[in-house]
Amino acid sequence: MRQNPKTRPSPGPAYTAIMTSIADLRKSYERAELSEDASQANPMLQFEQWLKEAITSEVPEPNAMTLATVASNLRPSIRVVLIKGYDERGITWFTNYDSRKGQELVGNPFAALQFHWVELERVVRIEGLVGQVSIEESDDYFHSRPFDSRIGAWASPQSQVISGRGVLVANAAKYAAQFLLRPPRPPHWGGYRLKPDSWQFWQGRKSRLHDQLRYTLSHAANTTPGGEPMWIRERLAP
Repeated sequence: MRQNPKTRPSPGPAYTAIMTSIADLRKSYERAELSEDASQANPMLQFEQWLKEAITSEVPEPNAMTLATVASNLRPSIRVVLIKGYDERGITWFTNYDSRKGQELVGNPFAALQFHWVELERVVRIEGLVGQVSIEESDDYFHSRPFDSRIGAWASPQSQVISGRGVLVANAAKYAAQFLLRPPRPPHWGGYRLKPDSWQFWQGRKSRLHDQLRYTLSHAANTTPGGEPMWIRERLAP
């Protein structure tokens, strides 16, 4: 039975104090700026510049990115994955194809990525179509991984319910004994590549007047005479 709002107990003082302190959290963003003149015309080059700066600045896990997918019932889900490559074809990561994200990408191949480099006061958002990379790319990357990671790809039925951690430990022992030092790539494991059609670069600024540039792929004339993609760059209000 639902409680009458008039008789529902009010939050205690500790809860009220926590909520008040959260509401009062403030930070002034003053590290850098992002202007049209100083930014790259090609968003992949702008991303590369920012990613390299995040790496050289030694921010925690600069390669971590949030991946958002949408299921067939239109419910979105997010998780953190690691970028493993990027080039003119897009952004690449590797995972279990049978996982929740893999199943959702089967039904809806569009996804979004986000990098948040807190220490640099920067966010990059990327949207586009996702497809699996080639078998050769997946094989090459899989065999470059540490042995424990290769065994882990076999041991974990990702996103499935298991009775306890013992299942993972037992599976790891089983596959280590089966494959010895040469585990092959599991058929359910490999790479995805997101081909961007939209980028947003966000740089924190003072007084919440942040810089935000959006790059949208031009469909009217989507390549330059040299074959480069044509991008429309626009400033968005924060």
